[in-house]
Amino acid sequence: MGTNFNKTLSQYLFSYGSDQIISIGEALRRTKNDPVISGQPQRRLVFYIGDPALKLPIANPDIRVTKINDEDINATTQVLKALDNAKIEGIVTDAQGTVLNNYNGVLTATIYDKNIQRSTLGNDGTRDAAGNLILLDFETLGEVIFRGQASVTNGQFEFEFIVPRDITVTEGNGKISMYSKSETPLSSNRGYNYDIRIGGVNLNAPEDNTGPNISLYMNDENFVSGGITNENPTLLANLYDENGINTASGIGHDITAILDGDETNVYKLNPYYIAAVDDYQRGSLSYPLRDLSPGLHTLTLKAWDVYNNSSTQDIQFMVFDENVSLKLTNVLNYPNPFVNYTEFWFNHNSSDVLDVSIQIFTVSGKLIKTINGQTNIGSNTSAVSRDLTWDGTDDFGSKIGKGVYVYKLKVRSSSTGRQAEKIEKLVIL
Repeated sequence: MGTNFNKTLSQYLFSYGSDQIISIGEALRRTKNDPVISGQPQRRLVFYIGDPALKLPIANPDIRVTKINDEDINATTQVLKALDNAKIEGIVTDAQGTVLNNYNGVLTATIYDKNIQRSTLGNDGTRDAAGNLILLDFETLGEVIFRGQASVTNGQFEFEFIVPRDITVTEGNGKISMYSKSETPLSSNRGYNYDIRIGGVNLNAPEDNTGPNISLYMNDENFVSGGITNENPTLLANLYDENGINTASGIGHDITAILDGDETNVYKLNPYYIAAVDDYQRGSLSYPLRDLSPGLHTLTLKAWDVYNNSSTQDIQFMVFDENVSLKLTNVLNYPNPFVNYTEFWFNHNSSDVLDVSIQIFTVSGKLIKTINGQTNIGSNTSAVSRDLTWDGTDDFGSKIGKGVYVYKLKVRSSSTGRQAEKIEKLVIL
């Protein structure tokens, strides 16, 4: 009864085949009255506790694939082979199938390999009457072979990618899952397609023996390796490869990160990677690290391109216990020397919003300029740049003379009262 109830409920809850999403309470009512369930006395054991008018936040239909490699989706015999170039085109429509010519936004597309068979792990220890561990077989979506973004212009979009070598060779139907959003008007849409055929290998694919380019940062892209962070930094990685990054989970070909050489605790980062808008060759990932111990850490990231060429990149960062003290490192201004303006950069170890003060003095100690600001709200950032700039004028707006000056950078946490300061020099030409 439970299996049939869940299947029937899902039909109403997700409104398959319908353009209208009904409330959760209404979905449950229809399920109990459905002929498949209405004769089951156990239906009375199922209750909904909550607002019955609440609806699932499901995007509106419909996003449709219209062409694969310039051939109509309904007539094509195209099979996307490993290392093939794939071009997907489509449209965003209303419920009647009319293209939304005023729709402009960004589409996120996820391409899945053929469905795969899995078995439960049996890690709950449940056994049958004969004492055998009970394992259940089930079918699930295949591996993600591409996740990227495309611009939607006047209701139309297209994107390209290179099919990874790591797809399963057997030919079969994969899946395209699509989600788009627009700002004006504010809306979101969804769609999917199972007509995409995947399998085989392109034996005439161009040669590629070079791994991806990897750039690593902690918390923001101004971070310099060796800088300081708090105990909960976020790993940022920008990746580029001429043929794209592999996310197809071939054996040993995942995007992985290892912290401090601990190979028993590998972070698998494939699900966090997404290609850039209208550019399958480059993309990025963001992964939060939590509760790191104070001290110096080294993180190593390894990534593969779709040809299974790999690259690795290291980054070092110093975790300070922000409950002990507020720390500043890498305090500098750039450019230095400068003529018209300079930007102030620094690293810190606080997750709080910090009040920032920069005082600029002559070498004889006369205060000529004070600049006030804050670090970015809620960013957990470890660096600030381009937020605090100076054009070489004093507090009255007058241009000061060429020469060497001293500045004092001071930061303060309003929530803890902790503060830190550094003194550096700058030159005006």
